Amino acid sequence: MGAVRKPKIDVNEPREAYLAVTSSARGLQWRERLAPQAAKIATTISQRYNLPELLGRVLASRDIGVDEVPVALDPTIKALMPDPSVVRDMDIGARRIADAIEKREKIAVFGDYDVDGACSSALMKLFLAHHGIDARIYIPDRLLEGYGPNPEAIDTLARESRLIVTVDCGTTSFETLAAAKPHGTDVVVVDHHQADERLPDVVAVINPNRQDDLSGLGHLCAAGVVFLLLVAVARELRGRNLYGKQMAAPNLLGMLDLVALATVCDVVPLKGLNRAYVTRGLQVMHARSNTGLKALADASGLAVAPTAYHLGFVLGPRINAGGRIGDAGLGARLLSGHDEAEAARIAVLLDKLNRERKAIETATLDEAVATAERMVDEEPERAVLIVGGDTWHKGVVGLVSSRLTERFRRPSCVIAWDDQGKGTASLRSIDGVDIGEAVRAAVAEGILEKGGGHAMAAGLTVRRDKLPALDAFMNARLAKKTGVARSAAALDIDGALTPASVNDDLMALIEKAGPYGQGNPQPRFAFPAHRIRFAKVVGEAHVRCTLEAGDGSKLDAVAFRAASQPIGDAILQSAGLPIHVAGHLRRDTWNGRNRLELVIEDVADPRKQG
Repeated sequence: MGAVRKPKIDVNEPREAYLAVTSSARGLQWRERLAPQAAKIATTISQRYNLPELLGRVLASRDIGVDEVPVALDPTIKALMPDPSVVRDMDIGARRIADAIEKREKIAVFGDYDVDGACSSALMKLFLAHHGIDARIYIPDRLLEGYGPNPEAIDTLARESRLIVTVDCGTTSFETLAAAKPHGTDVVVVDHHQADERLPDVVAVINPNRQDDLSGLGHLCAAGVVFLLLVAVARELRGRNLYGKQMAAPNLLGMLDLVALATVCDVVPLKGLNRAYVTRGLQVMHARSNTGLKALADASGLAVAPTAYHLGFVLGPRINAGGRIGDAGLGARLLSGHDEAEAARIAVLLDKLNRERKAIETATLDEAVATAERMVDEEPERAVLIVGGDTWHKGVVGLVSSRLTERFRRPSCVIAWDDQGKGTASLRSIDGVDIGEAVRAAVAEGILEKGGGHAMAAGLTVRRDKLPALDAFMNARLAKKTGVARSAAALDIDGALTPASVNDDLMALIEKAGPYGQGNPQPRFAFPAHRIRFAKVVGEAHVRCTLEAGDGSKLDAVAFRAASQPIGDAILQSAGLPIHVAGHLRRDTWNGRNRLELVIEDVADPRKQG
């Protein structure tokens, strides 16, 4: 049978409201995720591969073509791994690192303080350690040094090393990286952040998002790029006959647990190679061969086979906690170490710091929400929310920004001001609004001291006297795009279910198209006209309840952070009347339990629709 041409799907094509829901508790229209022109593709997928209709619809609605199904259901490294040489400067960088290994040169790794930076740094250190080189990892202090290379650190590293490898940073550090040259120290940049035409004057800038790179791998996180580099270096060393009786080739596949962790936590699209990274990486992580990850899993109570959810919401936040409110180097040291006692000590400390981070985040979020609500009341069509506080902790501004963007459905910028009038901010955006480009434009206009990032997340540094200019610039530049994105916002539904249909077979079917995350959303299902029973507020403002269908079948459900929010109010006040509920299913394995439950994402009153 010949190849089936995949039609171009218009995700914004008008569609009828699902269950006639035009205004939910979140103010959204519900719509069927599967675009009308993809319905035939879904049918063909089901028929050709003898798959249930539901799975065919899930695959087709995520832009999987008929001929792509085998790889989508089994995303292997072998099938999806490209030749690393397709990335600009890859071979140049690989040769320089191979030279350093052969010559036994001192190497330093400069990384970012988030999960991606910690994983990238650990990957480099573990690889170099296999070749007998004890590389120094330098992670800057978030509060004192800020993001990326700084002149003092680079000068120090250049004095003691012949090669510096920056990971998850460095693309825009033009003058800073030049500080290595007077010492005769080379620099290789390995990054994935958006780049301008100008690049640092270094040996190599390995970044699939530089403007002259044609690899099509811009969706990789830094650890994903680092892994490609390690493959290229190993290939170079193999060509130099380094591996043999005296030294075995490194087990690169055994490092994919770190790549998977970074890929999920950096919220890059789970498509192509990234899906293979996460799928294989979860298998590696289940073997518990990385000493640090094993200790962190134990400290966090993770006693089941890890999933993408555990990477993003259990392990990742704990590693990030070190960089946010503690020692920024803790994560990299944990992930690259082999001493079990030291790993256990660090893991327990990170778990403690994560609890402290939650408390700080909650207090900051309360203040930020109050300010944002006043802004929206005064200016409902405001494109970007820009809020700041003199006592806010730099380490949680990104988390608070994510919460504001989720709640108010528009880009947000959260600033922590110091006593010198300098603000450090994190920004988060919504689909269709490139916040990274806007930040770089503000830098070019002289409004910001520095800034950069991705389409969905960015960071910046600004002086207090420039705040009015920043606010005016961002809102003017993003007004149209934010307006379009907000008007097109909808909750996509993959199908309708009842509690009676939710079982292990259904979950196994859904999991076939995983792992899920950014770019490959968790299937979302509607439960039409179900009654809410036993609703109550639990824990940190969560709402738990039971869904009951007309046939008497029941399903446990939870709405996270929903108390005192429209969703939570609707659940708690439903008074046993039928209500439409939408969300995704998950296995609840906490504290040894093994049950299925619905994570509620939205609700709608059937009486107020149509």
